[in-house]
Amino acid sequence: MALIHSTALVDPAAELAEDVSVGAYTIIGPEVVVGAGTRIGPHCVIEGRTRIGRDNQIFQFSSLGAAPQDKKYAGEPTELHIGDRNTIREFCTFNRGTAQDAGVTRVGNDNWIMAYVHIAHDVQLGHKTILANNATLAGHVHVGDWVIVGGLTGVHQFVQIGAHAMIGFATALSQDVPPFMMIDGNPAQARGFNVEGLRRRGFSRARIAQVKQMHKLLYREGLTLENARAQIEALRGGTDADGDADLALMLEFLERAKRGIVR
Repeated sequence: MALIHSTALVDPAAELAEDVSVGAYTIIGPEVVVGAGTRIGPHCVIEGRTRIGRDNQIFQFSSLGAAPQDKKYAGEPTELHIGDRNTIREFCTFNRGTAQDAGVTRVGNDNWIMAYVHIAHDVQLGHKTILANNATLAGHVHVGDWVIVGGLTGVHQFVQIGAHAMIGFATALSQDVPPFMMIDGNPAQARGFNVEGLRRRGFSRARIAQVKQMHKLLYREGLTLENARAQIEALRGGTDADGDADLALMLEFLERAKRGIVR
């Protein structure tokens, strides 16, 4: 049986795997599903159509699955999906999606989410990210895999952050961030590319050199964005298949960027 503290209020209709633990005074609503191995601390509220995967650790005072902070929301049956092996620290707030978007707020796998992080409606958060204390993601934000978002950073609605990017402390981010880049400031500015992060993830010297070249074309050559994209496209066809995948990741991101990129 699930290990539920005697003071917790778990609706009988909620679906909890047998080894889920629930701390004191936590409230879990009728439409919540929680996977095996997940630990939920005291004084949490989990409500709405919320699906939580396996082996997550949710610390005290978190609020997951509440209605979106969107004045257009009219009670539609939207959802929050949280994947596996995430750490969600104290006082985090994750909201459900809206009918104006996919209707689902998604958090991937293996994310490290620190205290007071807000994930608004329809956010799509990838895998293996780090969100430091008080990072705030507004509605419809998309965040790629391996992204790091510094503490006290605010991300404007609809912004996209590409995989392996790093956003510095207390950044005000209102434009899209291409993959691999390092951004900080208010207004946000590009400071380089995330070379140390790529090294730690096992990128070869050739791959890192190619990312450096993409950074140079986007930020150091004085090119228009259209011309920079064309020259990045011309780098295709190298001997490294992973390098071509990195190029594809960048080109696809630049193709779909809607708010303009930080430059």
